[in-house]
Amino acid sequence: MKILIVIDMQNDFIDGALGTPEAVEIVPAVAEKIRQYREAGNLVVFTRDTHGEDYLDTQEGQNLPVIHCVEGTSGWEISPQLPVENARIINKPSFGSLELADYVASFEQIDSIELVGLCTDICVISNAMILKAALPEIPLLVDASCCAGVTPESHRNALEAMKMCQITVTHS
Repeated sequence: MKILIVIDMQNDFIDGALGTPEAVEIVPAVAEKIRQYREAGNLVVFTRDTHGEDYLDTQEGQNLPVIHCVEGTSGWEISPQLPVENARIINKPSFGSLELADYVASFEQIDSIELVGLCTDICVISNAMILKAALPEIPLLVDASCCAGVTPESHRNALEAMKMCQITVTHS
């Protein structure tokens, strides 16, 4: 089985509080990738950056004082352009998710894991590194054409860092 992990494709990261033109641009490609995985009978998992009303009092809030992805708000929701029905959604309070790694590791036969989503240079790379550490012999891929970073430069830097850690970067 192949697993597609869709990282934080939420309204606040696409066209909301922390949105970028690059994030808006990848939404159709991510939707198509989800469709392809499902048609092939593979697993699709979503993550959702999840903060509380006290976000500005957290360490992340002190370093990034932009309120975003507050649970229950429209900015917290996954883009309505992406089909989430029948998918596992893992809420994560931080950049990377140990819960995600544990969930993925619970499957016995994994052929590969592919990551897409936002932001390449924060949450995508964080989860890629956690998954690589948890499952070092499972091929791990990141589709650069279905990811966007905080800036185009930080996106490219994150892709290069992942390549150095033996994560395959594709451009489908």
